[in-house]
Amino acid sequence: MQADGKAVDGGLLPDANGKDPNPGGQTEGSKWQKPRLTRKSLMKCCLVKWIIASTTQQGEDSCDGDLELSMVRYQPEGLDQLQAQTQFTRKELQSLYRGFKNECPSGLVDEETFKTIYSQFFPQGDATTYAHFLFNAFDMDRNGSIRFEDFVIGLSVLLRGSVTEKLRWAFNLYDINKDGYVTKEEMMAIMTSIYDMMGRYTLPSVRDDSPYEHVERFFQKMDRNRDGVVTIDEFIETCQKDENIMASMQLFENVI
Repeated sequence: MQADGKAVDGGLLPDANGKDPNPGGQTEGSKWQKPRLTRKSLMKCCLVKWIIASTTQQGEDSCDGDLELSMVRYQPEGLDQLQAQTQFTRKELQSLYRGFKNECPSGLVDEETFKTIYSQFFPQGDATTYAHFLFNAFDMDRNGSIRFEDFVIGLSVLLRGSVTEKLRWAFNLYDINKDGYVTKEEMMAIMTSIYDMMGRYTLPSVRDDSPYEHVERFFQKMDRNRDGVVTIDEFIETCQKDENIMASMQLFENVI
């Protein structure tokens, strides 16, 4: 979003404050560059903040050895295997697991937990619908619960994955019914849920027609054969060629 309330042309996500931030230190006329992920930017992630806060409350008295698997009913995959599957360090995985275990002793997180997390971080709006969509994107098995492995692998893609990996994840989020296509209705549902979560009292104010305009721009660029749906190939190819869309991908940090 720009300061005058107009959506960035073709952008996939609005800023949490309704503004168009300077993505990754991008200067006018320069090409988009993948940002360097620091601990500070990592801590912008709502899910990470939720986990780390729990770890802090619990205390840092756990050893730096293997994950304490015996403390939970559901045991995750070994630490070495998770480290190989993600971009997190061993200590980061240990911290994430301690917090996850403290918040979810069963080793599984459900949709209601996601709704609680996002209602805490976005109290100015209604995060219920967006939390539902985000949960479904993490719930790879479609069984109503998320294992620690799926949780941390998803976070790794979103926070430290390649451009293509992030785009594939984003497509999975927008593809609500998981049929391999994104329709205008699905994109509208996602965008409306994000605007609802941001709240109606953001500054500058968000116009009621902003989600519709956002979706129209999206489809005008991506639906190249004008068949009313966007495939993952159209999605990835168009995103990678469009600097505005690529820059907006960084805004996932504001709503993840």
